[in-house]
Amino acid sequence: MSASTVNGPDSPSSYPQKFTELTDKVLFADMWNRPQLKPRDRSLVTVAALVALYRLEQLPFHFKRARDNGLAVDELAEVITHLAFYSGWPTAASALNLLSELQACQPTCQE
Repeated sequence: MSASTVNGPDSPSSYPQKFTELTDKVLFADMWNRPQLKPRDRSLVTVAALVALYRLEQLPFHFKRARDNGLAVDELAEVITHLAFYSGWPTAASALNLLSELQACQPTCQE
């Protein structure tokens, strides 16, 4: 998985080689595969962090990854609803809108 994949198909393809290497070898090959947390739990934590930090550009990729790792859409929606009280209502509303848009275009949309 490369950095351009992480940020979606419209991301710049000119990421520095080292950034892409760190993304592939450290983030995805190491951190995502450590045995202390299951991939489902890592997805939950990642989505929560991205929502709380208002990183909407990265959410489509991680929503799909979370689904692939066993999280249901209603679980993702509940996490975002819970976060509204900690990260702000507008932040959560934007994430829920994005989740809804992605759900509406399944299975034809691209992340």
